[in-house]
Amino acid sequence: MRGTILVVEDETKLRDLVRSFLEREGFAVLTTGSGAEAITLEEHAEPDLVVLDLGLPDIPGDAVAKELRTRSDVLLLMLTARASEEDRVHGLELGADDYLTKPFSPKELVLRVKALLRRGRAANEATGPASYGGGTLEIDEAKHEVRVDGKPVNLSPTEWSVLETLARWPGRVYSRYELVNSARGYEWEGYERVVDSHVKNLRRKLGGSRTGRSVIETVVGVGYRLGLERDK
Repeated sequence: MRGTILVVEDETKLRDLVRSFLEREGFAVLTTGSGAEAITLEEHAEPDLVVLDLGLPDIPGDAVAKELRTRSDVLLLMLTARASEEDRVHGLELGADDYLTKPFSPKELVLRVKALLRRGRAANEATGPASYGGGTLEIDEAKHEVRVDGKPVNLSPTEWSVLETLARWPGRVYSRYELVNSARGYEWEGYERVVDSHVKNLRRKLGGSRTGRSVIETVVGVGYRLGLERDK
């Protein structure tokens, strides 16, 4: 079995269609049309990925996403009829790892699910803990943990991928295009705003450093870099 997917979609026909396509690929699939039930299912079933429709009848999908992100780093693929760039960015700021606009191809959804799971599993591969800025920032890939000044920080899988990429070569400037391809495994429409949203979330969660430097620095017109040196 490839993994477990929770599909949260109130349109019965679409929910069943997505389920059938995922099951054909060998995934175990849980489904619900309720935001409240989705929160309960995610907590007890611990799926590998949640496909979340933002237009739910009981609890807004935005609220469901916020609740999931307060206690879980589960991969999150949002579905919505809202097609504007601002709506996509808002979804990413809520902690989504990817965003698919209705109407969509079920085959494309399956491909995006597979890509997200590959990135999530690659991020969990053990390479040993690393420390930056005199212990200010610690990244433990074996345990999939990030700590700032010794305190754990909960990151979404995409935020983890962006940070892990920046930390490979501290000080090296990565373009937005490089970061979005590293985090997602493919080019994504509006990638500049995508990366900016995830970096904004990372900065909020990581805060500043004891050295007075930003953990993630902006190089105007180029991209981003990790502002802390790796400890020896």
